[in-house]
Amino acid sequence: MRAKAMCVLGAALLLPTSLLSAGTVDTVKAEGGDIRITPILHGSVQIEHGDTVIYVDPWSRGDYSEAPKADLILVTDIHGDHLDVEMIAKLRKDSTILVVPAAAADKVEGETVMANGDKKEAAGLQIEAIPMYNLKRGPEEGGLYHEKGRGNGYVLTLGGERVYLAGDTACIPEMRQLSDITVAFVPMNLPYTMTPTEAAECVKAFRPKVVYPFHYRGSDLGEFSASLEGEAGIEVRIRDWYPGS
Repeated sequence: MRAKAMCVLGAALLLPTSLLSAGTVDTVKAEGGDIRITPILHGSVQIEHGDTVIYVDPWSRGDYSEAPKADLILVTDIHGDHLDVEMIAKLRKDSTILVVPAAAADKVEGETVMANGDKKEAAGLQIEAIPMYNLKRGPEEGGLYHEKGRGNGYVLTLGGERVYLAGDTACIPEMRQLSDITVAFVPMNLPYTMTPTEAAECVKAFRPKVVYPFHYRGSDLGEFSASLEGEAGIEVRIRDWYPGS
């Protein structure tokens, strides 16, 4: 496993975008101050704007030793790398808003349920629930790893900028049709989501200003970046979402 991971990271280091360690804080300009982005692990990310602290799919395998308490926690799916009840409990405070899809509602308490297509204002920002699902891949013929309607991707509006967190998904029409996305987090690992080339083709369709490949364990990040080479206006940020691998 380590050898495979090193091959992936080595490929990324050859790219013009630098591979930075987990825990490194990136910034994106926004009204009211920068959006601050901290990769944690796999599909887990910390996002801050002003005094608002947001976690997406917090997973206890990541390092949360210095993590502040959450104002907003977003859960995309019911799988253990997305819905970690113990980690959610550690990050919550009395005022924390926890947003989950209906499939996860019986696993947690005090949640706010959003379905695909729902829009809500919470923690001082706008949240849109976007479908996430597989088109063809599944554990058996006729089945899918993620069925439409079970989980949520999310679009957050922070300081006038739209941030898209795709969740575990294929290159679905709902992703292709997105617009005005400043930052996108896009998965690429088989068999659960997409190949790097499939992910890049979807990114070309909705053209975010900044794109992070995440949830990419075992994928060729060089293939993803190469597929987007020459695409003006799209910045690819390669980061290490698997520290110690």
